Amino acid sequence: MSPMTLPKVAKHETRKISIRRTPAQPHSHHHHSFEDHLAVEEPLEIRIHDESVSITMRTPGDDFALAAGFLYSEGLLHNSKEIGTLRYCENTQKPELKNVVNITFAAGHKPDLARLKRNFYATSSCGVCGKAAIENIRTEAKPLNGKFRVKLDVFYRLGAAMRSAQTVFEKTGGLHAAGIFDLHGALLELREDIGRHNATDKAIGRMFLDRKLPLDRHLLMVSGRASFEIMQKALMAGVPIVCAVSAPSSLAVEFARESAMTLVGFLRADQFNVYAGAERIEV
Repeated sequence: MSPMTLPKVAKHETRKISIRRTPAQPHSHHHHSFEDHLAVEEPLEIRIHDESVSITMRTPGDDFALAAGFLYSEGLLHNSKEIGTLRYCENTQKPELKNVVNITFAAGHKPDLARLKRNFYATSSCGVCGKAAIENIRTEAKPLNGKFRVKLDVFYRLGAAMRSAQTVFEKTGGLHAAGIFDLHGALLELREDIGRHNATDKAIGRMFLDRKLPLDRHLLMVSGRASFEIMQKALMAGVPIVCAVSAPSSLAVEFARESAMTLVGFLRADQFNVYAGAERIEV
């Protein structure tokens, strides 16, 4: 079967506003007014069979991939054939319902919704806040077994490849990104969002809907830091190598080592730190 086809939805990732820039010289009175681009931040509510399960602050665009990636990382979906419908709540009298995505499951798919019995509230910076227990996440996916090695020059090229594809960040300077690469450093998917975990859900969700999982011979790179949740989402998708522009958290490192994942931080064009899984890096 072909990958799931979803309707085209207009993106509103940036918004123009008029601002005033102050002069560099403190005693100058020449202020300049011009238009600036802001990254849009709006809530997205994810519903299952019309019941709310999550609210996240996100940048509009790729909302269906975001919803699918979120539900996949929560263990409620395993392949796209389990999705019956995935659509916005439509009500012409209430345009705010374009910020509500509702999913129904295909006949025969009955996931354990008890894992979402808590009121799951995710902000754009912290998606696991409010989870009943982190231990529930740890047990969802098994450690990885990939024995391949990736050349150093592949890592050194990732940052430039990701930055060149961050078109909205180029305009606003206000978005995170998540990129999925093959073992040769080719960028396969990149998604931007106000939050790292949303960008990751969008990238993985797109691969999920296109039936390209597991990503067991791929690398994931995120802007900013590597958190526990980023590692958890990568593990659920089978990604063995995670790279971050900034530092990892202590829990991210602990999780990577427990899960036999490779974790790289402070990735630059000529150096990086390896916090776990150095055996996958060819030196």
